[in-house]
Amino acid sequence: MAGLIVALDVDAPQDAERLVDQLYELDLLYKIGLESLYGYGERIISYLEARDVRYFVDAKLHDIPRTVGAAVRRLVRPGVRIINVHALGGDTMMRAAVEGAQERAVELGIAPPMIFAVTILTSIGAEELGELGLSGGLGQNAMRLAALARDAGCAGVVCSAHEVHDLKEFFGADFLTITPGIRPGGSAFGDQKRVMTPAQAVAAGSDYIVVGRPILDAEDPVQAARAILDEMRAVPVRA
Repeated sequence: MAGLIVALDVDAPQDAERLVDQLYELDLLYKIGLESLYGYGERIISYLEARDVRYFVDAKLHDIPRTVGAAVRRLVRPGVRIINVHALGGDTMMRAAVEGAQERAVELGIAPPMIFAVTILTSIGAEELGELGLSGGLGQNAMRLAALARDAGCAGVVCSAHEVHDLKEFFGADFLTITPGIRPGGSAFGDQKRVMTPAQAVAAGSDYIVVGRPILDAEDPVQAARAILDEMRAVPVRA
């Protein structure tokens, strides 16, 4: 079954910690995005590790290869399962991230985290690709960047759920996908443009879906998370 990643996109560390406590009994990963990473990164990482909870550092690293490799080494710790970079950083940068993660994990005697590469942000629509100097459609660009990420040794990509089916058809089931922009039926889209429901994303082949506001803003976050997990489990297993 696909995994559910809850985005800890909240202002205060105590709110993030409270959410982890509330959802502790569920089989989840937690995403430490830029807001929490820059605002209270060490505190929330230490808290997650004290609770023996798996997490994803959504750092979206994009810099020269040496800097990205060094940054990844700093992020590798026992609890981290996923770290991401931008595929637009290119082959050498992504290879530096993968190598940095593997080398640091060996030094610590732990399993290395998976490195994922962001393709095209789910807040970007087709009309904006030309402004970025990118030719072709959203799917073409996601496929091209995914090929770079695979060849650089990344475990998978962060992409829209709309691109997952074609990516899986081309690269196979072992090349993993994380899909943000997931909204249960009736939820506001916010700044997301390419959106799917949890069931649609899982049916498309997503390995991990990321959900933030529909859980964070719910009156009962546990009930909201359980409802999403139930929706994901109800999707027939792909042959």
